[in-house]
Amino acid sequence: MEQTPVAKDGARSRRSFLSYFSGIGLSSTLMPGLLWGSVQEAEEQELTLEMTRTAAQVAGLDFSDEELEMIVDGVNQSFERFEEIRLTSLDNSVMPALHFSPVAPGMEFERVEGALRLGSRSLVTRPSDLEEVAFWSIMDLAQLIESRQVRPSELTEMYIGRLRRYNATLNCVVTLTESRARALAEQADAEIAEGRYRGPLHGIPWGAKDIIAAQGYPTTWGAAPFEEQTFDFDATVVERLDDAGAILVAKLTTGELAFGDNWFGGRTNNPWNPEQGSSGSSAGSGAATAAGLVGFAIGTDTGGSILSPAVRCGVVGLRPTFGRVSRYGVMAAGYSLDKVGPMCRTAEGCAVVLHTVAGPDGKDMAVPSGVPFNWDVGMNLEALRIGYFESAFNEEEPRQSTDDRMNAAATLDTLRTMGFTLEPVEMPRNTFSGRDLTYFIEFVERAAGFDEFVRSRKDTGLRRQNHRGELRVSQLVPAVEYLQANRIRMLLMEEVARAIEGIDVLVAPWRSINPLTSMTGHPVVAVPNGFTGEVTPTGIAFMGSIYREDKLLMLAKAYQEATAFHERHPVLRA
Repeated sequence: MEQTPVAKDGARSRRSFLSYFSGIGLSSTLMPGLLWGSVQEAEEQELTLEMTRTAAQVAGLDFSDEELEMIVDGVNQSFERFEEIRLTSLDNSVMPALHFSPVAPGMEFERVEGALRLGSRSLVTRPSDLEEVAFWSIMDLAQLIESRQVRPSELTEMYIGRLRRYNATLNCVVTLTESRARALAEQADAEIAEGRYRGPLHGIPWGAKDIIAAQGYPTTWGAAPFEEQTFDFDATVVERLDDAGAILVAKLTTGELAFGDNWFGGRTNNPWNPEQGSSGSSAGSGAATAAGLVGFAIGTDTGGSILSPAVRCGVVGLRPTFGRVSRYGVMAAGYSLDKVGPMCRTAEGCAVVLHTVAGPDGKDMAVPSGVPFNWDVGMNLEALRIGYFESAFNEEEPRQSTDDRMNAAATLDTLRTMGFTLEPVEMPRNTFSGRDLTYFIEFVERAAGFDEFVRSRKDTGLRRQNHRGELRVSQLVPAVEYLQANRIRMLLMEEVARAIEGIDVLVAPWRSINPLTSMTGHPVVAVPNGFTGEVTPTGIAFMGSIYREDKLLMLAKAYQEATAFHERHPVLRA
């Protein structure tokens, strides 16, 4: 591929801007190659009327000669603005001035902050072999630590040992953060011995998806070109977990540039069936949690990257409301779509972690103030209004197996047996399918976040070469079409708000609501709901109202206690 000319002052040459603008301004298809040759042959380095006509035709636009004459001058004047913009280096972390809000007109929220009220649990006793606790929930591990039956340093060494032993099979670890973990564990040992117990995450080892910055360690974004990348600060989510006394033991694999389960080190595998990938870009977080290699993990989700690996690996994955958790220090995949959330073995574990990491930090302007996440196990479950996405349970989705469908139907039966009345609900689909629109918006935002990376041709080092084309196609989407897509997005947000009006939690097959709710910003939790004939997990989704993760997690907690699917775990082979 021919290199794009670059001016001595670092800006693109006028010729390259002509080629670029003819695509981005007039067409959403990949056509600069068509015009590039014309520009090269032209004596004047300007966009001509005929070149404009060609661009308009490819874009499906019908302009008269008079209209084309009007366009040419304005387009050529825009090149100077392009050159000025490109002179400013924009790191992936620079957020747009336009901040997305998931709030539709008329929505109201809980504004009073309450205490963290956890459920009572049976007393636990340290087993003779400490490794037997590897699959225990956060709350049971916390009991061991608070009662001083286990020191955080012991738990940390146990999990580090498992990470080392099983990574060859799962390929879920990028970097072990051993020195940091041991220092934090020793500190936790001392504090707890002195009676300074910080709470249920104190001394719990955890893992971070490797697009989350941790000072002193590589943050590779899953891509070879960033293999040596480091940051001299911690992401907000890491800082807050540090403050809670949790112990970071590993940077876990992410799909390349937070896409899929393949990274520069290969594929991350499903603990239940290592011949199968662990899905989604929070692949390492899902696999490590399911395999009992960490107490819990943090993932991120742009278009299903928490939900998909949670279902595949059989853990609880919470995609919070957009803006609930700060993304400071986290690679941007989609500025108006990215969410940071926990992956745990239980819904209550997710609630504990979310309570710790949620809230504004003054750095991510999408995080609102005055909208607390409250967790009170005394909530009256009988008062919850539960809906179910009726048509999604009745239709055959191509990627959904017979076992998936049977287990989804059984979930509804279980909820009814638990005493809930389920109200049929229809979510918006068809005309404005959230499926395509979500990924359209995501890839335009990805193209912006990685614009300099792509233009510099550093993307040649990517494992997924087709991703290079996807980013380039999205660079060519007109700004008008991106904004129109977001206007349709608002219509969908309003339609979803009407559809679930009066409903506290909606139950649905996860794929049926994933793209749509990713775009609207509604919280969704994926919960194990059974197994296939090959003994791999299946999962169901519970969707809540904006900023009401407490209700959907409370229902998920009750469902888990009634079914106990989460108590089964994979048999691992080193």
